[in-house]
Amino acid sequence: EDCQHSKEVGFESSDPNFSVRPDGSVYAEQEVANLSEPIQFMVTARGGHDPHIWETTVKLALVGHQPSKNQLEQFPRKHQKSSSANGLRRQKRDWVIPPINVPENSRGPFPQMLVRIRSDQDLEKGIRYSITGAGADQPPIDVYNIDPVHGKMFVTRPLDREERASYHLRAHAVDMNGNKVESPIDLYIYVIDMNDNRPEFQNQVYNGSVAEGSKPGTLVMQVTANDSDDDTTANGMVRYRILSQTPHMPIPNMFTINSETGDIFTMAAGLDREKVSQYIIIVQATDMEGNLNFGLSNTATALISVTDINDNPPELTARTFSGEVPENSVNVVVANLTVIDRDQPHSPNWAAQYRIASGDPQGHFLIRTNPVNNDGMVTVVKPVDYEQNRAFMLTVIVSNKAPLASGIQSSLQSSAGVTISVQDVNESPVFPTNPKSIRFEEGVPAGTTLTVFAAQDPDLFIQQTVRYSKLSDPANWLRINRTNGQITTMAVLDRESMYVRNNIYEATFLAADNGSPPASGTGTLQIHLIDVNDNAPVMMPKEAQLCERANPRSKVNITASDADADPHVGPFVFELPSYPPSVRRNWTVSRISGDYAQLRLRIPYLDAEVYDVPIIVSDSGNPPLSNRSIIKVKVCPCDDNGDCTTTGAVAAAGLGTGAIIAILICIIILLILVLVFVMWMKRREKERQAKPLLIDPEDDVRDNILKYDEEGGGEEDQDYDLSQLQQPESVEHIISKPVGVRRVDERPIIAESQYPVRPSLPHPGDIGDFINDGLRAADNDPTAPPYDSLLVFDYEGSGSTAGSVSSLNSCSSGDQDYDYLNDWGPRFKKLADLYGGGDDD
Repeated sequence: EDCQHSKEVGFESSDPNFSVRPDGSVYAEQEVANLSEPIQFMVTARGGHDPHIWETTVKLALVGHQPSKNQLEQFPRKHQKSSSANGLRRQKRDWVIPPINVPENSRGPFPQMLVRIRSDQDLEKGIRYSITGAGADQPPIDVYNIDPVHGKMFVTRPLDREERASYHLRAHAVDMNGNKVESPIDLYIYVIDMNDNRPEFQNQVYNGSVAEGSKPGTLVMQVTANDSDDDTTANGMVRYRILSQTPHMPIPNMFTINSETGDIFTMAAGLDREKVSQYIIIVQATDMEGNLNFGLSNTATALISVTDINDNPPELTARTFSGEVPENSVNVVVANLTVIDRDQPHSPNWAAQYRIASGDPQGHFLIRTNPVNNDGMVTVVKPVDYEQNRAFMLTVIVSNKAPLASGIQSSLQSSAGVTISVQDVNESPVFPTNPKSIRFEEGVPAGTTLTVFAAQDPDLFIQQTVRYSKLSDPANWLRINRTNGQITTMAVLDRESMYVRNNIYEATFLAADNGSPPASGTGTLQIHLIDVNDNAPVMMPKEAQLCERANPRSKVNITASDADADPHVGPFVFELPSYPPSVRRNWTVSRISGDYAQLRLRIPYLDAEVYDVPIIVSDSGNPPLSNRSIIKVKVCPCDDNGDCTTTGAVAAAGLGTGAIIAILICIIILLILVLVFVMWMKRREKERQAKPLLIDPEDDVRDNILKYDEEGGGEEDQDYDLSQLQQPESVEHIISKPVGVRRVDERPIIAESQYPVRPSLPHPGDIGDFINDGLRAADNDPTAPPYDSLLVFDYEGSGSTAGSVSSLNSCSSGDQDYDYLNDWGPRFKKLADLYGGGDDD
C-alpha cells in the first residue's frame, strides 16, 4: 500500500526457491516438501524514483501443518525512518498471515487454542483484541472467540468440514479508549477433512437391461455413489467392485464394473433370456480409493434384465393336423394349429404368422393367429361344395412377425400338412334363374300357362323330391304345379292393377325338398305385362264456370286421362254428341292440341244456370276406345274482368227466390226455439229459488238406484271407539268438575230447549215455517248436537217406558184421508198419487 504512489515498483525475494511477480504474487520455483516448520523469507520493494525501500517478511505454511500453541502472530508495523549508507529504510513485519488448519471432529478439550494475536505496542499501552466475521460475531456465532487481553484465539466446539470448509475472520487491536491501534489482519481457518462419511448410492436398486447374445464388453448400466468427504483427498475418492452375482449361469462372473466410473459391462458371452431372464448384482462402493482396511463402504443392488431377441423361430408341434368343415359354411374354425416359441410371449419375436403354401388354389381357407396362445386357427372364408371337393390337403408354413436375429443357426420357418374333410349337408333347392322374367299381354284369360319355374337340388349324391308352393302373390293371380313348377293364371292379368309396378308383377315361390332336415329355396317370377287398349279415356275437369254472355275470355280448357300406356293414350278426340240437339246448338268444342280442347258458348247469351254438357272423348288405340263424359258448367253473370258476381254465383248454383225465403224462415224458427228454451230455463231457476225446501221431481230419489263407489272395509277394519257414541249412565263425574271446566265432547247439564210441535194436518204453506222454527231452535240449543266432533244420533236414553212397538196396531185408527197432499203443489204430486188415490188404488 505504501508503494502505490510510485510509478514503478520492483520486488526481490531473499529466498531463491520463491519469486515475487510485479503484481505481488509469490510463486514457488521448485517443489517444497518435508518441511516441519513454516518457511519465512524477506521481500524487498523498491520504487523507481523514490530512494526509500520497503521490506516485509513472508511466512508460508504447508497444508496440514498444525500451529503450535505458542505460535505468535504480530500486527505489521511501520518503523521510523533512519539514515544509513544506503539511504532511509523502514521495515514491515508479518505482512502475510499463514492460514490456520483445524481438523474436523476434534475431541478437544474445548475451548482449544489456535493462535495468539499480538501487537508490538502492547508494552507501551493497554491493547484489547477482538475478531469479526462468520464464526465469531456472524452466523455461525461463537465458533471462535479471543482473549481480549492476551490475544489468544480459541475454537469452542468440534468442526464439521461438510457443513463449512473454511472461515475468514479479521483480528482487531484497539486501545483502552477504543481507538484503532493496528490495521485489521485477515485470518483464514481451513477445516481439515477426515474420513467420517460413507459413500452413498443415489439409488438402492438400479435397473438395467442387456440384450441376450450380447458380446463381451457391452455397456449395461452405471451405478453412482457420492461421498461427502473431500473428493480431492483419499477420503472422498470412491471405488466400485462387484460383490456377488445371482444366478451363477453360465459363469459366476458374467459382468464386470469400472472401479472409478461405476459402469457395468458384460464380461463373457452366453446371455440367454430363455435360460436366465434377470441377474441380481451386489455392487460395493468404498472410499479411501477402495482401501478395504481404512475405507468406508456401502452397497447397492443392480437388477439386470436380459431382453429378448428373436433367436427362436416358432415350431409346429406336429407334422400333420386334421379338421372338418360342413359345406356352405363361412367364418367357421375348422382346424387348430399349435406352435412352440421360446421367445418372450406376446412380443413380435413370439407372435406367429401363418400362410397356406399349397392345397387351396381358390382361397377357401385363411389362417388367423390367436393373440392369446399364438395358435393358428384355420378358418373357412369361402363356402366349399361337397359335390366338388370332398377334402383339402393344405401345406401350412409358420414364421415370426419380427425377422430372425442375425447369426442364429436355425430354420427360418416350420411347415406341416393340414387335412380338411368336407361334410355333406342337405342343401336348399336352387332356381337356375332367379329372378326369372317373362313377357305377357295383359288380359290373358284364367287358366293360361305362363311358364315352368322349376328348381334344381344341389345334392347330387342323394335322391330327393322337390315340391313347390306359392310364397307371395299379392293379387292372387297365379297357381304353381306342386310337382313340376308349372305357372298358370287364376285370374285376368291387369297392367293397370295397383299391384303392378313399372309394368312388372312379381310373385315369389318356394321349392322344398324332403331331406333331413328339409331345406327350401325361394325364387322370384317377374311378369312384364304388355299393355293393350282396355281403358277408355276420362275427361277432366268435371265442373267448370262460364259467363252468360259469350266473349273471347269465356272458355273452359278440357283434357283427358287414360290408364293405358303409349300408344293407347293421346292424342285424344273431343266432340259433342248429336243428341240432344240443344248441346250442339248452345255449345262448341275446338281442339287446341292433341290432348287439350276448349269448350265455348255457341250462342251470344245463355241464361244463368247449371248445365250438364256431354262430351265424347276417344283415345288413339287400335281400335280406339271412347267415353261419354258429363261436365257441369255453371253459367253466371260476370263483371268486367270476366269473373262471376256473387249474385250470379248464387243464381248459377240453382237457388231461386223461394229457396232463399225457405232458408230464412228456418233460421227464424231456430232462433225462436232458442229464446223459448232460455226463458223456460230462467223460469225454472226462479221456481227453484222460491221454494228451496221442496224436492224437485227430477231430484226425487225414490224409485231410483243409487250407486256408491266405496263402502269401506267393514267394521272389523275400523279402529273406532264405539263407547264414545254411548250416553253415559251417570253424570256425576261431570257435575263434580269445577266451574268452567268441561269436556266439549260431553253433553251439557242444562235444561233442554222446547221444540215446536208439528200440527197433525199442516197446511202446505206452514211446512217451510215449521222447518225454519225447528232449525232456529236447534241452533240456539246448547244441548243439541253437534256440540263437538263426536255426535250422538237418535239417542233415546238407556230405556223406554213405551214398551214394545209391536203393541201398536197400524190399522186401529181406520182409514186416513191423504187428499190434502194434492194441495201441496207439484213437489208432492208423487206422494199424493201413492196415498191420495182413494178408491182408484
